[in-house]
Amino acid sequence: MSSADNRRIVREGLRNGGATEKRFVQKVHSPPSSLNDSLEGEIQAFLIDEDQLHTYDDLTKVNPVTPSTVLKCLQARYSVKVFYTHAGCTLVALNPFQPIPDLYTLDVMKEYHGAPQPQEFKPHIFIVAEEAYRNVQGQLEPVNQSLVVSGESGAGKTWTSRCLMKYYATVAASSSVMKSQDTVERIEKRVLDSNPIMEAFGNACTLRNNNSSRFGKYIQLQLDRCQLLVGASVQTYLLEKTRVACQLANERNFHIFYQMMKRATDEQRKEWKMPREQCFVWLPNSEKTVEEDCFHETVEAMVHLGINAERQRQIFRILAGILQLGNVNFSSSTDESQPCNLDEQSKDFSQRAAELLCVSAEELQMCLRVRTLKAGKQSVLKPCSQAECSMRRDCLAKVIYAELFDWLVTFINNSICADTSTWCNFIGVLDVYGFECFQINNLEQLCINYANEKLQQHFVSHYLRAQQEEYVSEGLEWSFVKYQDNQSCLDLLEGSPVGVFSLLNEESRLNRVSDAKTFRVRLEKELCDNANISWDKFSKEPHFTVAHYAGKVHYQIQGMVEKNKDPVPPELTSLLQKSGNPLLHQIFTDKETENPTTKGLSKVTVVSKFKNSLESLMKILHTTTPHYTRCIKPNPDCKPMTFKKEEVIMQLEACGIVETIHISAAGFPIRIPFKSFMQRYGLIAKHSIFKLESVDAESSGVLRRAVEKLLSVVLQHKAFDPSHNLGGKKNNLWVHCGRTKVFLTQLMLDSLEDQRKKILSQCAFTIQCCWLKHQRRRRHARHQSATLIQAVVRSWLVRRRVQRYNRAAAVIQNTWKKWRAQLKSLAEAELDDAKDFAEEDLPVLNPLIRERGSVQLSSIQEPVTVRGWPMGLALACTPSITMSLTATGFQKMVSVMTSLHLPSRRGEYTVKPNQYSQELTSIRAQPKRSVKLHYQRSPLLYADTQPDMKSDVTGFNAILLEKTL
Repeated sequence: MSSADNRRIVREGLRNGGATEKRFVQKVHSPPSSLNDSLEGEIQAFLIDEDQLHTYDDLTKVNPVTPSTVLKCLQARYSVKVFYTHAGCTLVALNPFQPIPDLYTLDVMKEYHGAPQPQEFKPHIFIVAEEAYRNVQGQLEPVNQSLVVSGESGAGKTWTSRCLMKYYATVAASSSVMKSQDTVERIEKRVLDSNPIMEAFGNACTLRNNNSSRFGKYIQLQLDRCQLLVGASVQTYLLEKTRVACQLANERNFHIFYQMMKRATDEQRKEWKMPREQCFVWLPNSEKTVEEDCFHETVEAMVHLGINAERQRQIFRILAGILQLGNVNFSSSTDESQPCNLDEQSKDFSQRAAELLCVSAEELQMCLRVRTLKAGKQSVLKPCSQAECSMRRDCLAKVIYAELFDWLVTFINNSICADTSTWCNFIGVLDVYGFECFQINNLEQLCINYANEKLQQHFVSHYLRAQQEEYVSEGLEWSFVKYQDNQSCLDLLEGSPVGVFSLLNEESRLNRVSDAKTFRVRLEKELCDNANISWDKFSKEPHFTVAHYAGKVHYQIQGMVEKNKDPVPPELTSLLQKSGNPLLHQIFTDKETENPTTKGLSKVTVVSKFKNSLESLMKILHTTTPHYTRCIKPNPDCKPMTFKKEEVIMQLEACGIVETIHISAAGFPIRIPFKSFMQRYGLIAKHSIFKLESVDAESSGVLRRAVEKLLSVVLQHKAFDPSHNLGGKKNNLWVHCGRTKVFLTQLMLDSLEDQRKKILSQCAFTIQCCWLKHQRRRRHARHQSATLIQAVVRSWLVRRRVQRYNRAAAVIQNTWKKWRAQLKSLAEAELDDAKDFAEEDLPVLNPLIRERGSVQLSSIQEPVTVRGWPMGLALACTPSITMSLTATGFQKMVSVMTSLHLPSRRGEYTVKPNQYSQELTSIRAQPKRSVKLHYQRSPLLYADTQPDMKSDVTGFNAILLEKTL
């Protein structure tokens, strides 16, 4: 029975209720009638309480597991706006077709990232992301992770991939340190900014989706040893470049063209030669507005990624030139020897296209209408037919757009990719086009569906088949769960030596014009024994039908061989290499350098190139830990909150969700080899009250016994926990020891991880205590040492300072003594050389007079000789002199002399200066009454020099007289 018949029975069962459910079970599994009655009763009992169906966040809890029960649970959850549901190892995501802003906020991301057990939270895409991120943190082999997002076109794969990238960028940035905060924010911003550009140039509005990815991409998020985001790389697969020149009814071209057309400024329109009233053949349905028509967001992302304004200008001129090419039409010439004709309007469009592409208009028209044939060493020009001219025009547009897209991908990788020395692990996010089935399907749909077949086979081989085979080989009691294996369909497509692709490549390499009917006959002859391919002999158009895992698809043969050849006329390549647009010139010059021998017909066909790139992707997926997310499209019309049972049940059956739930409910999703298990969890037994002997041998028997003892320790530990009442039989539901591996449920793994974390926390606490104790002791010792060193240094500084002070004091004292001695010598030299008064001749002074320090001259009998230089002259000429001065030495003698009160008695005393020969020339004033003497150092040059007999230099101190009342 075919899969289509099964889906028809399922639809009837959904429309007719439980009665047909019975027929469905009989058709598929053919159990006895008693079992059918029992199963129907269980289904009815389960579906009675519909109010509780939305509470089943994991479909493995559904009992019994049938398409109807699974469908009812999903419908109940969808009706209460719960869009994520666990299905064993897979997450089922239903597309709401409307914004749900509160579901993907930053707070929600932090909540799932900071949760000790995210699995205990409500199902969410962030749980899958966090599980993969923690696997990288835990370094569980294989460390690298892959998130496979699959589903039909319009199921929400692109949005899911966008949420995953935003989550990892946020997690990496939130866990970064301040030192690397700026770098992480810059990197994560660039990684996220690659999305708008890739979607603008690679997504389009189709019949089934307003933002359908027309290419596949695998994004590697590169993490360093601290699990911080340091870069990313993008690998793309099979851009649907035919969409540039050919769009189906009610579909659109790539988003970027509509962004330019609707959001460009008047100045840009003038530069791009795109007036507002202009219509373009290659922009159908331009009146339709979708959310992705955000030109400003695309330009802003280009700026953030480092595409400057000049380079943007070159890109948009190329895109505008492609649109102008689409308006160029050809008409057959009456003379077959002449090229096809161009009307005036087409000539105008070709002129605009040439100016925008910076090529010669004459050469462009020549390349589109005339081809060059080589006959030996000579070249012959042959006019092209109208169909050939249109084909060459379309080929020019497609090759320009495809190469521009590849250049953008390379530029993005150069902007966000980190050096290989800075990252060690990665998390890959795979977002490919969904399964497609249109009224007219050609090579593009064949490749797209082939890619989905490969991903489905990866899921089947990794989970549905490999797990069950491993259970049996490891000695587990297991009854096989039947599933739909699509290996026969893959053998049909990629089989060697005979398969659809091999026959298509062989036909493409023949140097002849392909014929659709001839190729159909050959396919029928070579592949008639394969049950997955069929033909409608009564169809007018040659085609073949392939039974894919998701349903049958009819493929049109007409044009398939030419698309597989993908020929690029050498005249067009030469023309673009001479372009005055620097970007266009660079792209095609580099292409010629990389492929110098590729001329005329391409030796590598589209199918071969796509197959090789897909095989390299599958190698990456096989070396990583996969995480599956199945996106489900609730209705074909993309209506918000509308759930179509027929649409959903077909998708559930196609991707094997029911079988996955069966295996997940009865199986053990976690499998760890004995050695790795002991290396990771052996410390639980070492730090437990139930001691375990050390294991040195590595034989499987010894390791198995050690693992069993360790598991018994864990289970005994849980037996002491009143919240876990595990009996001997229930233990087998949690864990099982195989021949070489330990099989665990998620609950058992969580229990092991909890105990391991507790022990590691205790060890970390002990280490912290010892470290803090060591640090405190070390700090105390350093404090004491610093105190001692400071005391020694301070005492040394004080001694050094005192010694300096002593030396300075000694120098000052010596200098002072020398200065005093010099002054004394100078003073002695300036004093008169007359003999001192004889003390015996002086009368005894009155005590009052002695106290006052003055002498009354009238009491002296003889005239007093007053000597001084030149003080004597001043004293002799003044009737009364009063001078107050406190000093010692010579100044003291002067104060004694000035303290005398001399009456004006001429002739009773004499004045003899000591300037014997020089005498004194003058005095400034003639005092008449009392005067005050102010002694001041003379400003004269030789005032301090004592005159002598042998010198002509005279010097004396000035005496300033001030008249007083």
